[in-house]
Formats: sequence, C-alpha cells, structure tokens
Amino acid sequence: MANWQQVATTHQIPDGTGHEVTVGDYVIALFRVDNDYYAIDGICAHAGGPVAEGNVNDCVVTCPWHGWQYDVSTGHHCLNALIHQRSFPVRVDGDELYVELP
Repeated sequence: MANWQQVATTHQIPDGTGHEVTVGDYVIALFRVDNDYYAIDGICAHAGGPVAEGNVNDCVVTCPWHGWQYDVSTGHHCLNALIHQRSFPVRVDGDELYVELP
C-alpha cells in the first residue's frame, strides 16, 4: 500500500534549488529542476552533510560540506556507481508536494 506524505508546497522550492524536510525517520532533500520535482535522502553518504543545501546545476547537486555530487533524479553519485542516495517518488497535486515513503 502506498504511503504518500504531504511534505511541502511548490512555492517553497524555487526552480534550481533544494529544500530539506523531515518526515518520520527520514531527512529528505527535495529538488526542483525545470519544474520537475525530485526527492533523495537528505543526508550525504560521505559525512552526513545537508544535501538539500548544496548548489544545483541541471540535475546535479553538490553537497556543501565536501563536494560530493549526486544526480537528484536518481540519487546516484556522479563518480562512483556504487554510491547511491535513496530516492523517493514525488507526486504533485495542485501546489502540494507528496513523497512516497517505504
């Protein structure tokens, strides 16, 4: 059964930026790129940095702590295919954003 949680509104995330939310036990980094929305684990796999606070260039976010880069559409690390941030499906309903949690 799907577990969709309302986490933000579209107005909270300007295009080309990230936004961090906490839902239950999850810290989630939400991103808006060309009016598409993505959600990945908000805690960097390297040292626990705040991924949502990183610079976004196209679909790549750079963690502000040590420069690790992830594709926000998949959660994959840009240099090492073995490193992967969990990604979450995102649904837009009007101006509300929903994330599907496991």
